[in-house]
Amino acid sequence: MSDSSESSKRKNSIEVVEPLGKRVLIRKDEDKKITKHGLHLPDKIEIPTLTGRVVTVSAEVERDENYPIKQYDRVLFNPKHAIPVDFEGDNRLFVIPVEDVVAVFRRENG
Repeated sequence: MSDSSESSKRKNSIEVVEPLGKRVLIRKDEDKKITKHGLHLPDKIEIPTLTGRVVTVSAEVERDENYPIKQYDRVLFNPKHAIPVDFEGDNRLFVIPVEDVVAVFRRENG
């Protein structure tokens, strides 16, 4: 393969983040700027959000029946061990240990 086709392959490839071990990649929900009662908060004061959507799970978590977490699940998580991923401008992506996912939001059909 020539050097020019190698470089064009790199330009067309998409970089992804794949968590390793027992970890998941979460996109944190945006921090709230308005309270439930409609009060607007100044920029310096935000209600910390501990919820987000699972972007991807590691292969180890996917195989483990003890962790029923799937891509696109909305979860509640403890941010203590969250590792920020400097991948986007708004920097809302975090790799976290699966043990720090404390709840998964599910809809009940009924």
